[in-house]
Order: sequence, then C-alpha cells, then structure tokens
Amino acid sequence: QVQLVQSGGGLVQPGVYLTLICASSGFALDVYAVGWFLQAPGKEREWVSCLSENNDNTVYAHSVKGRFTIARGTVKNTVFLRLNDLRSEDTAVYFCETNISDYLCSPSSNDVGSWGQGTHVTVST
Repeated sequence: QVQLVQSGGGLVQPGVYLTLICASSGFALDVYAVGWFLQAPGKEREWVSCLSENNDNTVYAHSVKGRFTIARGTVKNTVFLRLNDLRSEDTAVYFCETNISDYLCSPSSNDVGSWGQGTHVTVST
C-alpha cells in the first residue's frame, strides 16, 4: 500500500523555523520526485516546492523562495521541508505528495498520485 506519513508542524511565532518530514510506507520514496503543497484556511490547495527524482533540481513557489528548503532526509525514504522565517501568511495545512507513475515534478495537484495526511502549521503571536 502506497502511503505517505507526515510529521512536524505546530504553532510557532513569526520569524522562527519549522521542519516538516514526509516518509514513505510501502514503497521507496528515494527514487521519486516529491513535492509539497499548502492549503490556507478558506483557500484552495497550492503548490509550494518540488524535489526532482535524482535530487539535482529543486523548485519553489515565489512566495517561499529563499525561505523554504526541500531536500532528502538523512533517514532513508524521507523528504523534509524546512520553513525558515515563518510569517503569519504561511499558516496552512501542508501536504507532501508524490506520483509513483511519474518521475517528474509538477505544480499541478491533478498530477499528484499520493498525498500525505497533512500537517498543520500555525504562525501567530
């Protein structure tokens, strides 16, 4: 069974950082492209970042470029998203995703094969 399990997240003050982890169950996440999306309250899910299947390319949405970092974790079959300099507008549920039928990064949720369960990130004073 293809499954993505997320951890991390929480309630933090502006300016601090968080690290979100995405781990696979039932398949090797290390050989696939992995992306992150977020869904802010009352809004549609939007693409945040993607790491290519061979780790040679990372892409970011303009709103997070320079603040967020996506990379393979030190633990096998994990990917993390480091969220630096968090702002109130980063408050959202964050989802990792992959598609084991396709090795490519895509900013479209229509191309997603499997979603993680979602992780809440709340940035507030």
